[in-house]
Amino acid sequence: MGKAGKALKQVLETYSISQNKLAVTMGTGRPNIHRWINEMTDPVADKLLEIRDALRKINPAAADEFIRLYLGDANDDQQA
Repeated sequence: MGKAGKALKQVLETYSISQNKLAVTMGTGRPNIHRWINEMTDPVADKLLEIRDALRKINPAAADEFIRLYLGDANDDQQA
């Protein structure tokens, strides 16, 4: 558990995006964001797309970074 949460936490910190800002942009409650970044629960697949879309509205670079961190670097897979 937690790959999405770890990626999201890092992106929010790096790009200075508050949990509340993301929650409002997504149309969800801040407690959901809190649970994800603290690895209490994982977002379901459709929420990952909503996270990406909300981050894209706030800061497109943050959305790209979230996807990169969540999916990993293609080079990592090739080296394994």
